[in-house]
Amino acid sequence: MRTILAALVLGIVFGLGIAISGMIDPAKVINFFDVAGTWDPSLAFVMGGGLAVSLIGYRIVLARGKPLLAVAFSLPEAKAIDLSLLGGSALFGIGWGLSGFCPGGSIPALGIGRIEPFLFVGGMLLGMIIARTLRERSSDRRLGQAFARPNT
Repeated sequence: MRTILAALVLGIVFGLGIAISGMIDPAKVINFFDVAGTWDPSLAFVMGGGLAVSLIGYRIVLARGKPLLAVAFSLPEAKAIDLSLLGGSALFGIGWGLSGFCPGGSIPALGIGRIEPFLFVGGMLLGMIIARTLRERSSDRRLGQAFARPNT
């Protein structure tokens, strides 16, 4: 129960941060990427703030030895830059630039009462299903490796 309550509180804090920073507004996000036109640098400060908090937070939390609500830390073990990472990163950037929604910002944006976040989240879920299906059903070893999760 403590884990669920902690996840709820952290989700609310994250959603409020995304909303306050303006990252649920696709026009603001697209203007951030439009460096030759109506560039809005404010999201760089949001990202920089998030990076600073993460760098400090990871140092403090990982020094504890174990998390408060789990037996051990669950950190990624993969260090390789492979086709799966590059392809996923490219799709993430293209989707964010074209739609103005980032996966993390799209969930709180569902509450703004517009259809676009629902279309984006639906497309994102469909893409996840397609990628999982391709990974699981692939008989071609290279295609399977391209969609494989690290350490699976």
